[in-house]
Amino acid sequence: MDCFFITDLHGHISRYKSLFQQIESHRPEAVFIGGDLLAAGFLRQGQSDDIIDGILAQGLAELKKSNPDYYPEVFIIMGNDDPRSDEKLLLDYDRQGLWHYINQKHFKFRDIDVFGYSFIPPTPFLLKDWERYDVSRFVDVGCVAPEEGHHTTLFSMAEIEHRTIMDDLLELTEGYDLSRAVMLFHAPPYQTGLDRAALDGKMVDHVHLDVHVGSIAIKRFIEQKQPLITLHGHIHESYSITGVWKEHIGNSTCLSAAGNGKSLVLVKFNTDNPSEAQRLEI
Repeated sequence: MDCFFITDLHGHISRYKSLFQQIESHRPEAVFIGGDLLAAGFLRQGQSDDIIDGILAQGLAELKKSNPDYYPEVFIIMGNDDPRSDEKLLLDYDRQGLWHYINQKHFKFRDIDVFGYSFIPPTPFLLKDWERYDVSRFVDVGCVAPEEGHHTTLFSMAEIEHRTIMDDLLELTEGYDLSRAVMLFHAPPYQTGLDRAALDGKMVDHVHLDVHVGSIAIKRFIEQKQPLITLHGHIHESYSITGVWKEHIGNSTCLSAAGNGKSLVLVKFNTDNPSEAQRLEI
């Protein structure tokens, strides 16, 4: 199965248009979109309808109408810069058959089990809709606890204070053989070439910040459960620092489509030979 993976589009219309052109030209069988659809912070205001409705949904709908026999299965999640109050938009288009919104869900596509997961470990940022404690109630130096920031939807304080990413992942995949699974994450695994932040020499209260900011839970999950392919984004500068966008953890192939340039980063992969994946900047 030939697949596209993109993530962290951050409201850049040129990236969306490049994606539509690539889909029309190359006709992948599946497209995975790994979150952070909208711009960050104050730049996000008023973007939901413009980007999700006006650009993403409209662009995909036009592709589906003009090429109904070649329209790919589209799998999508949100990222930490996407307010959860906009989740209803993604669910609406899921019901219309435009894409599959798969946060904390499973979808069977041919012989592949697809799972999605949006949450990331605590960050210094204040939007906390998609932040979760990682393996315990530990918060890195310089970061803000999930219950202390801003949420755009009603939430259970007990869940936020006590639920972990590891709990979620084990519950999501319980009973499944993951040897033919594609896991669509927003966060990268901890201490890899995919989670390297530009924090060299930076300190808070005289404590050095960890330059690796990925998820310990996701790293352990991959080590233990060995899914076929895992897809990641979130840390834009990691590739420019490490030169790494593809790693192997045991038998799992881990791919990142994050980038810190202006171009669309497109990762092409085939589920029968994921180690031959390609990274393109378009």
